[in-house]
Amino acid sequence: MKLVTFLRAGQERVGVLTEDGAAVRPLPCADMQALIETTGLARLGELVRRAEEAVPLSVVTLCAPIPRPRQDVICLGINYRAHAQEADRYNADAFHKEEKAVPIYFSKRVTEAVAPEGFIESHPGLVERLDYEAELAVIIGKTAKNVSAADAADYIFGYTVLNDVSARVLQTSHKQWYFGKSLDGFTPMGPCITTADEITFPPRLAISARVNGELRQDALTDQLITGIGDILAELSSGMTLLPGTIIATGTPSGVGMGFDPPRFLKSGDVVECTIEKIGTLRNPVR
Repeated sequence: MKLVTFLRAGQERVGVLTEDGAAVRPLPCADMQALIETTGLARLGELVRRAEEAVPLSVVTLCAPIPRPRQDVICLGINYRAHAQEADRYNADAFHKEEKAVPIYFSKRVTEAVAPEGFIESHPGLVERLDYEAELAVIIGKTAKNVSAADAADYIFGYTVLNDVSARVLQTSHKQWYFGKSLDGFTPMGPCITTADEITFPPRLAISARVNGELRQDALTDQLITGIGDILAELSSGMTLLPGTIIATGTPSGVGMGFDPPRFLKSGDVVECTIEKIGTLRNPVR
């Protein structure tokens, strides 16, 4: 199933897309966080049977699937080998990662996730070298503590597309990535959550990003250096992952800083991040 959060007549609702993707059936649930916490995959079919009549997507406005995450997004840095190489060329002091180094984790503050078609804020006067990163994001479905890699799939509610927008100068000059990744308008997400039962684990999905229609990133999600099972096993060994936790698994090569010369975003550009079986997240830069 593909689940969405949408606005209709000023009211935020949760719904399930029809099979043709042209309409949404509103669900009797307060919001996506509540759906994940109280319904989960096991009882989702029961909830869908109580759904309202379908409403055409043309009369609603899609929001990010989880518009206001309850916690910071957990992110993986330098988690595709080709991206590790391009990042090292751009700034070895900031991005160099040894071949057998442990995963790089950081968090991304999200006051409100940017909706499909919503604006990426360029923050003139503050941000130089604005960049995009198409990523597969994992949504945790139930409380995870001391989870083994072999059992990790049982804890995943679904997957979405996340653009880890980055201010490269802020990111590198502060010697840590939190500020340069966490500005308002820096977390586009969507267009939906595809439930985990629709995608074979571990996911082997085509992932891409286009800027103004030009293909920039093009890879498969099974090229992760640290796979999703190992990510959940390591994180849950020392922290409790709550339902609704979002984990962005890293970006492949082809980001703006990877080109020679670099090709950063500017106002008026349009970024489209696409992941197979989930959809396309399209956002203009303002």
